[in-house]
Amino acid sequence: MKNQEDSLEIALESNAVYPVNVKEINNKLSNRFKSLLKFLGPAFVVSVAYVDPGNFATNISGGSIFNYNLIWVILWSNIMAIFLQIMSAKLGIATGSNLTEMCRKIFSKKINWFFWVVAELAAIATTMAEFIGGALGLYLLFRIPLPLAGLLTGIITFGITYLQKYGQRVIEIIITVLVAVISISYAVELVLAKPDWTQIGIHTLIPSLPNGNAVLIAAGMLGATVMPHVIYLHSELVQSRNGKKATLEDKKRHLKMEKIDVVIAMNIAFIVNAAMVVVSASVFHSQGLVVDSIEQAHRSLEPLLGSLSSFAFGMALLASGLSSSTVGAMAGETVMDGFVDIKLPANIKRLITMAPAMLILIIGINPMKALVLSQVCLSFALPMAIIPMLIITSRKNLMGIFVNKTWVKVLGILITTIIVSLNIMLLYLTFTGSV
Repeated sequence: MKNQEDSLEIALESNAVYPVNVKEINNKLSNRFKSLLKFLGPAFVVSVAYVDPGNFATNISGGSIFNYNLIWVILWSNIMAIFLQIMSAKLGIATGSNLTEMCRKIFSKKINWFFWVVAELAAIATTMAEFIGGALGLYLLFRIPLPLAGLLTGIITFGITYLQKYGQRVIEIIITVLVAVISISYAVELVLAKPDWTQIGIHTLIPSLPNGNAVLIAAGMLGATVMPHVIYLHSELVQSRNGKKATLEDKKRHLKMEKIDVVIAMNIAFIVNAAMVVVSASVFHSQGLVVDSIEQAHRSLEPLLGSLSSFAFGMALLASGLSSSTVGAMAGETVMDGFVDIKLPANIKRLITMAPAMLILIIGINPMKALVLSQVCLSFALPMAIIPMLIITSRKNLMGIFVNKTWVKVLGILITTIIVSLNIMLLYLTFTGSV
């Protein structure tokens, strides 16, 4: 009898303790999730640059010509992007300053003026490309003439950036919603396209270049992936969560959370980019169609997959154009503030970045020529962002315990060499008329 009573007492005690343990575990998980949510955001803003209208053009072209063969390029582009964005975030967290401000501190005034001119041209060129994408989205969906569509894109972009006065979090939420629209639109496209998933898996993991032209397309897909303006911008965006009195432990935790933010956001961008290639391969390549423009892609989708597909494509392009032009305008502000410390009202800085793009569309300059010129500017500007970032993050007196380890330096040099080489190749081919 005594043994039975002891057993019953133990059982009751176990049942009393068990719910408390579950509650504690749930509380811990809930607190960790809430803590992560507080840090999510900057990388989602940055990820927009990886699903901008320029990516639409290169991915659709690659899929229509080479089927699934170049999906692996998207994967490796994404890995490089993750590395560079973590590096930019680390710089901002460790130093408490963004990349442009750090350049002002350690480089001479002449070099900083040079950096500023190149970076400002890159921000304007980027915004130009994004505005064209947003305007095309409005034109394809609602048949609004391109000049008027460009003006509307500018007004909407200005409106979104103006909301920064209510805090960075507001912008992050808006951009995340637009990224969600792009993602959902391409999820619809994938369902309608019915791709060959076995071939997708093979070509994601196994590199292949069917011919010389594939090398050129792959170079375009990889070389145009990393945009200089978001390297500057990411180091600025982390500042809103980088408290003035942040301790070393606070910064370590911040960097850990930001790495998670980058991995989540960049992999969403990877999935969207891969979906662009997959849909193009499944729909256009299977029909023997070579698609070399966004308008042609939109026009061809409806007879092949129906009106829902062409509508989803137009919505994705519009969301991409609006979100990426907003990010470009924000990057323009960061660039103007940092290198040479120009003091202008925020609205004036936004207009300086956006005005050339609106002007080009309003006066009727050929959008494709404008896109080519913008890519030339970006190719030239990219080394001016990556190289200073690697120099700064490799200096212990600036980074402290966050300084790059030897393997990080080697990997950084390798990635930089690959990306810069590909951009130089594209620059050469553009000037010689080969692309």
